[in-house]
Amino acid sequence: MPERLFVCTPSKLGTYADCPRRYRYSYLDRPAPPKGPPWAHNSLGSSVHNALRAWYALPPQRRRPEAVAGLLKGSWVTEGYRDDAQERAAFDRALSWLESYLAELDPAAEPIGVERVVAVKTGVLAFNGRADRIDSRPGENGPELVIVDYKTGRSGLDADDARGSQALALYAYAAERVFRRPCRRVELHHLPTGTVAAHEHTPESLQRQVTRAEQTARDIVAAERELADGVAPDAAFPATPSNRCGWCDYRRNCPEGSGVPGQDPWAAVERAAAA
Repeated sequence: MPERLFVCTPSKLGTYADCPRRYRYSYLDRPAPPKGPPWAHNSLGSSVHNALRAWYALPPQRRRPEAVAGLLKGSWVTEGYRDDAQERAAFDRALSWLESYLAELDPAAEPIGVERVVAVKTGVLAFNGRADRIDSRPGENGPELVIVDYKTGRSGLDADDARGSQALALYAYAAERVFRRPCRRVELHHLPTGTVAAHEHTPESLQRQVTRAEQTARDIVAAERELADGVAPDAAFPATPSNRCGWCDYRRNCPEGSGVPGQDPWAAVERAAAA
């Protein structure tokens, strides 16, 4: 009998690559261990993404600067902030990012997709993922697709970040097959700085990222088999302790991770404001 395809998203693959233990806590343990409190930086990122989705849901004639504040207010996620003052300051910064970013866009331009799910099957994977935006732009041989990913976190993103992003490559690989148009360019749009980090993939570089994802899937399946065969859960899915443990939802449940000092839910927002 053929092996069953491994159903995955970029988040699922990335979680295992970062820490197999966190993968087990997130996707296998039932009931799942309790998570820590929500993170303010996740709330901020979700708010901005939601506002941009709402912007493109408007008719083109209503995509005007005065609409932005209302869209952000209607999309705002309040969780994780230290207090009302920090939340208001974060709202004001996000509004400034959106106003600057959208001022550079043609309000009449219609993307091929906004938060569009794309899916593809390989010999190993049944992949699906939700791309922030898929544009259609002129290419040498006709229209080509571009994957756009919004970023609100760390600065200093460059072409290497776009090139190395497995998620963006998998989106491009899937979008090319869903829409039957070339899709090689991927872009990270960093709203706080208004910069764009981009990379032009080749069919070979996209295939390398697919092969890498397939190997991660094989590693996960092998670990799950070990677990089913009676190997201790923490041995089948070992932790990879690092400073990132301080930001992990499951730090308190993990013997290795609990040794790393935890971060306050609002710490990333506070640091960004001070930068």
